[in-house]
Amino acid sequence: MAEEDVSYASVVFKTKKNPPPVAIKEEETVYDEVNMRGNISQPAVDKNDKGANNRRGHFQQVACAFGITCVILLMGIVAVSVYLTTLSHENDTSELSQLKDNQTTLLAENHNLTNLNNKLISENENLRRDHNDLKVQFDNLTLSYNVSESKITNLTVENQDLKAQWNNLTQQLRNMQTNLNELNVTRAQWSINAYCPKQQTGRKCEPCQDGWLLSQSSCYAINDPEPKDQKTWEEAQQNCIGKNSDLAVVLNDKEKRFISDKSWGSSGTNGYWIGLRVEGGTWKWLDGRNLTKSSWIKRPPEKDHCAISVQSRGWESVSCSTQHRWICKKAALSV
Repeated sequence: MAEEDVSYASVVFKTKKNPPPVAIKEEETVYDEVNMRGNISQPAVDKNDKGANNRRGHFQQVACAFGITCVILLMGIVAVSVYLTTLSHENDTSELSQLKDNQTTLLAENHNLTNLNNKLISENENLRRDHNDLKVQFDNLTLSYNVSESKITNLTVENQDLKAQWNNLTQQLRNMQTNLNELNVTRAQWSINAYCPKQQTGRKCEPCQDGWLLSQSSCYAINDPEPKDQKTWEEAQQNCIGKNSDLAVVLNDKEKRFISDKSWGSSGTNGYWIGLRVEGGTWKWLDGRNLTKSSWIKRPPEKDHCAISVQSRGWESVSCSTQHRWICKKAALSV
């Protein structure tokens, strides 16, 4: 039994020389089982059994190597996975940072675009208002143009009417000129008859026409109507104009005495109008001259007052709207 143990131990030693761990464990397990069973005898191990054991050990070694290789591959795969995971995490962190930067940039661009959009909206609103204003102005201009065009049409018609009226007035003027020429001839004839009346011995010319009084180089008409036919200062001047004369304008003291002496039947404030009245606070003659001799009329200038001549008293200032007699004056005919 002891020899078998030594022999077995020898086998175990040989097997342990290049053994896979799994094979040693199997033989030790077999050995333990033999010891546990007692005196069970084992057959002697021949060469064939040794070859089988060698092959089994070789296979065990291959299996062990393959297992180790698998473990190494698995560990490599795990390591690669960890590396890839770490790299992916780093890439994710980098991408996240890049995305944050891109997000910040996009937010800034979005803010700028929002401001630009608001600005464009405001400008569009301003343009819309300007467009509406321009449209209103255009409508007003169109209306004004239409009104102007209508006015031009009306003015054209009025111009044609004015041309027709002008032609009529021109013709009337020609007729009036012809009538004036005829009137001048008539007046000349009338003047001849007035100043040179026919007598039995022929015509004898006088410096003043019939009914007028001569003094120096002027003729005077003393108008002495009834009170109901007497006139205001303006009415008296118009009457004198109708006689180719004016209310008397006095040039010197001699003429003043003559007019005063011819103011027949006058007294107080009832006298004869002469060509003197108040204008702008000053006594003025009809020919525009100022009264230079203030002693000729005692009363100072008063608005709307005119002068009358009173016989033997001189001149008085009265309202121009009162009615009085009047004296006309015109140049005498030179013969």
